[in-house]
Amino acid sequence: MKVGLVRHFKVKQAYPKGAFIPGRVVNEWFRTYDQADIESGSTDLSGIEWNKCYVSTLSRAVKTAETIFPGPITPMVELIEIPPPAFSERLRLPFLMWAVWIRLSMYFDRKTRAEIKRARCRISEVFDHAFGNHTENVLIVSHAALMVFMREELIRRGFAGPKFKIAKNGELYVFEKAPC
Repeated sequence: MKVGLVRHFKVKQAYPKGAFIPGRVVNEWFRTYDQADIESGSTDLSGIEWNKCYVSTLSRAVKTAETIFPGPITPMVELIEIPPPAFSERLRLPFLMWAVWIRLSMYFDRKTRAEIKRARCRISEVFDHAFGNHTENVLIVSHAALMVFMREELIRRGFAGPKFKIAKNGELYVFEKAPC
């Protein structure tokens, strides 16, 4: 049994411009990111016959799945991205510092930690459903942050596969579990 993880194709949205970006601009940037279109791309599915494809309900993931998978896809709200923390409207930081803040929020922000905990439960539920017969190859199209936790859960369940910190857009990461 194989599981393929794919991050959606690159989103067509420029980063905010300016030396110091107010929190309200960053909050709005994330809201528009969720509706933005994607760049067309392709994914090498490594010649594997994928039997099922599960996908986040966010449009960037659905469009990616429709492009790379020839069969029917199954959208699942459980595969949506972990929401970013809400930023102070008046605080101004360089955009790179906002990115660092997001990364650190998983350690220091109570709401973000709670979202991660819920995401881990969602992932477990999706895997329980998707791996029901233990023989089909399953393709999952989702988002960068969620893929880190999906990888951890796959390893916990006895799969072997590649390491990654931030999944590349449109790249396939294959995990395999030897038959019992």
